[in-house]
Amino acid sequence: MRNRHNLHAQRGGITVMVVISLTTLLAVVGLAFSAGLSYMVKSKLNAATDAAGLAAARAISNGANQTEQIANAKAAGQRFFAANFPPNYLMSTATLNDINVVFNTSEVTITVSASATMPTALFGGFATGPLSPGVLTETRRKDLDMVVVLDTSGSLSGSAANVRSSAQTFLNQFNVERDRVGLLHFSYGAIIDDPIRPIARGFDRASMNTHIKAYSFTGSTASPEGMYAAREQINSVPTTNNNRSNLRVIVFFSDGAPNSFGTTLKWNSSGDCKDNKNLPIAGTIATDDDGSGTPTGLYYLDRQSDDIGGTCTPADLTKKASALPDWYNAHNTQTNTWNDPAAPREFPIVTASPRVVTSDITYRNVNRAARNLVEAMAAKSRDEGIYVFTLGLGSALKAGTGADGEKGEDTLKCMANATDAPARCFNAAKPVGVYCYAATQADLTPCFSKLASAILRISK
Repeated sequence: MRNRHNLHAQRGGITVMVVISLTTLLAVVGLAFSAGLSYMVKSKLNAATDAAGLAAARAISNGANQTEQIANAKAAGQRFFAANFPPNYLMSTATLNDINVVFNTSEVTITVSASATMPTALFGGFATGPLSPGVLTETRRKDLDMVVVLDTSGSLSGSAANVRSSAQTFLNQFNVERDRVGLLHFSYGAIIDDPIRPIARGFDRASMNTHIKAYSFTGSTASPEGMYAAREQINSVPTTNNNRSNLRVIVFFSDGAPNSFGTTLKWNSSGDCKDNKNLPIAGTIATDDDGSGTPTGLYYLDRQSDDIGGTCTPADLTKKASALPDWYNAHNTQTNTWNDPAAPREFPIVTASPRVVTSDITYRNVNRAARNLVEAMAAKSRDEGIYVFTLGLGSALKAGTGADGEKGEDTLKCMANATDAPARCFNAAKPVGVYCYAATQADLTPCFSKLASAILRISK
């Protein structure tokens, strides 16, 4: 009997131990399960508050005064938080606190905080204690200096309506009171539509929209002229009194590879292509994209697609002019010599890299020089702390064109210093921009929006 009693006692003890062990195990598993859910909920909160902060930063651009801008920012933040944190996500209930918007001297700070409550008994009926994950996101929307450069060459004539509407939509995403924005377009020459304000902040969106609506699309793709004018514009804002914004950006749109650039040529006759002060006249020399032919020109540097005429636009340019200059000299016409060694020498024309160019006026040299120059101008801008963002439209950018059968897309990637740019031009130590490819006209507005979002993210 004693042995039976001991056996029953042992069995009872084991049962109690098993029950206690299972209870403990269930509690531990429940706690781990709850902690895992809490982590997932907090991650979702982070994503939702981040989206809300960016949306609020973008919405600051809407409104005629700070009161309206703050209201628009809060409303946008609330919408984006709700869209990114679904109701009852993993059995939680989220609470978005009041979005705080503070205007400082050179930036707007947007603070978004939220928390979530979760059930206290999530596993097997065992209470895990209250779970209330919370997050806080701070977005700093810096004031911006930006120049928008739009290609208006003839190849874009079929996309004119979409180019106009997309560019206008892009401008709507910036603050007319705080952001300093300039606008220009180019073809053979570069035309400054709305100069960037050198002292006052803000920009005239209505004027820009009027100019954009009036664009015509003709001529070649003198990308260096557009880039040169953009850099000159953004650098026209003085550094005195901390007037320049901390964030400086050039946004460059095109549908093709560079094939033309501005220059002062060496003419066989010393009297050719001179003004009434006997100074050389600079103009754009052009090629097309088919890989061969004879360079043409010269065209006005400050007009859409007008040739200069007279001795500056002979029937056969290569018989009248004998050489390209060693350096880019289109805007250095204060001297009566075409290759003045005392003139500024920022961008080489005759060079061994990245593409070999000699002084002979040939299709290959002009076409290669156009690509070299715009890449060099963009690189110089980055040296000055300027971000370059590029947007390309259409399948032609992915086809080999020009003297070497290069893709126009690669030049746009080099200009932006995009992470997927060719190895020869990417430099991680310099400002890294974004290149967006719009395969069709319908992709233009999303691409412009992508660039706007990227610009806002830099300012965080």
